[in-house]
Amino acid sequence: MALVAFAVLFTGVVSSALTASTTALLLAFILPVSLRTPLSSIPDRLAGWEMSAALSLVAIGILWPAPRRDSLRGPVVGACTALAARLRAEVTYLLQGGAGTSTGECDEAVAQAKAAVERLNTTFYATPYRPTGLSTGSRGLVRLVDEVSWLAAIVGVSASHPGGDPVNLAACRVKSAAACVLEQAAQLLDSPATVPGGLVEAVTQLRQLLAEMERDATKLLPVGRGPADGETGLTEARVNEFISSLDPSFRAQELSFAALQIAENAYLAAASERRGWLARLTGRQPVGLATTFGAAQERAASHFERHSVTLHNSVRGAVGLGLAVLVAEVTGVQHSFWVVLGTLSVLRSNALNTGQTVLRGLSGTVVGFVIGAAALSLVGMSTVLLWVLLPISILVAGIVPAAISFAAGQAGFTVVLVVLFNIVQPVGWRVGLYRVEDIALGCAVSLVVGLLFWPRGAAAALRQALAEAYSESARYLASSVEFTMSRGDASVAPSNGPSEAAASRRLDDSFRGYLAERGVKPVPLAEVTALLNGVVGLRLAADAVLDLWQRDDGRVGGDRAVARLELRASAARVAGWYEALAASLVKGGEIPPPLERDLSGGQHLVDGVRNDLSCEDGSSSAAAVKMIWTGDHLDAARRLQGLDLLGPPISGFCDKFQAASPRRAFVT
Repeated sequence: MALVAFAVLFTGVVSSALTASTTALLLAFILPVSLRTPLSSIPDRLAGWEMSAALSLVAIGILWPAPRRDSLRGPVVGACTALAARLRAEVTYLLQGGAGTSTGECDEAVAQAKAAVERLNTTFYATPYRPTGLSTGSRGLVRLVDEVSWLAAIVGVSASHPGGDPVNLAACRVKSAAACVLEQAAQLLDSPATVPGGLVEAVTQLRQLLAEMERDATKLLPVGRGPADGETGLTEARVNEFISSLDPSFRAQELSFAALQIAENAYLAAASERRGWLARLTGRQPVGLATTFGAAQERAASHFERHSVTLHNSVRGAVGLGLAVLVAEVTGVQHSFWVVLGTLSVLRSNALNTGQTVLRGLSGTVVGFVIGAAALSLVGMSTVLLWVLLPISILVAGIVPAAISFAAGQAGFTVVLVVLFNIVQPVGWRVGLYRVEDIALGCAVSLVVGLLFWPRGAAAALRQALAEAYSESARYLASSVEFTMSRGDASVAPSNGPSEAAASRRLDDSFRGYLAERGVKPVPLAEVTALLNGVVGLRLAADAVLDLWQRDDGRVGGDRAVARLELRASAARVAGWYEALAASLVKGGEIPPPLERDLSGGQHLVDGVRNDLSCEDGSSSAAAVKMIWTGDHLDAARRLQGLDLLGPPISGFCDKFQAASPRRAFVT
């Protein structure tokens, strides 16, 4: 029982379909392992399972059938469409200088986009497991959630208002093209059978406009404004002027990268839906997606780590069910499978929730026993009346857990069992008493296991997962900058490697466990969600740096050594802060204060980049722009620490996590 339970519980991490089937799969083993009969009974038992399965399929197909559709598809489509409308409204607002109706339209578009992204996140976190299976389309779709949420954050930061500075027309054109990409991606996701020509054309147009914006940004740089006579470098005012001149184009480049990532994954998700039956049968995947077996292997491996909540829950459940079977064998109770089912129904992710559920389960079972005994006293042993009562009690038992409580559900299910057992083999009210005894044994087993195996639950695991994810994402960002600054010396780009991907999966797993646990949360859920978004921000900032330098034209004008040195130092400084943050989350200690903007480093970067502004033939070099934009990506990662890019400061959230010590969280 322990081995089978662990296998079933742990493999649920591979697919949401397997996770939803966990109870049914366990039940298929619990019943035969706890009800001993001769081998000759196997055909009858299998026939019973097959008949019930056939009737269930008929009920599913006839009673309110609904077409299967990914739960995330609609919210993703709505969020992409709303964000596209917001970008278009912002461009109109800028071009019209805030005149006419553009202000009201822009405000309305902002509100609609915010609501659409909130709906997407609510849908994504509505279940205790990731709402995605191993199907190719589902795996492509789930990638979009983080990217859409991050794009919403970027659009919020990049929102501009008319002022004294002239409007950057190139940046406006790029934003309009990005809006077109989002619209085409939404249309393709909504109707995946259509030809993706519109999305391909929109992506091509966006890339062309990005290249033009890079060239225009290079021309706009204050090349001729060098140090005044007697100065050894640029003044602080000129440094700010230099970097600020690139800010609108950087914001457009940043959100365009997110839009292109969304387009790529939307294309993959739709391509999987357009596959023919032969490709589906043979498991042929669209280019860019791993095979089903490879994806399952990667997901399982990422959770086979001592801090994984999935691993904790699997071990806890396996030990609990194995011990329940042992107790049932030793005590020799009647209907021993109820002991195991009682353990399964009340075991939770921490000792406190398990204890509370034990009280609810026992009280509900006792109430159900009293109601069942009263019903039997009224109807007696009349088979006809019991058959009339059976569907009514089943209907009530199916409704009350969601409508009232878990305890009410246990009461309703106990009534069903009293009625059902007296139809099959009339024994009177005693069957209810047997159930109370067996459920009490199962609850006792759950309570012991809950106290012995990770009693603090998901809160402590979430703290550990956050630390690992921030540490790995910070290292990924630093290695991405190191690679781009070493082009020509290294041939392989840093990848979003297994460690970082595994840490992100465990973080999602821990967060869902944190959501599922009852009780007071030491940190509000909105703030924990923002902490998760911070991890996404670091990872996508690293991806954006790599993507930026993939278009390097290789034209070197002057010596880049000084600029490279400053960017490496800035990357190390930002990554070091997040490493210190991760250490403080796990080991305690003072949360590092948010980093201030390094103006001296910016001045050194500008001084170094000025050597890159012109090639030998007098033309401008795009490398200068890319170096400034790389610095901007690092600064965006820095701003996550102390400004409201995704909400209140990350450092403030982590202070709350530290204030909620493990012992205090357990007692609460």
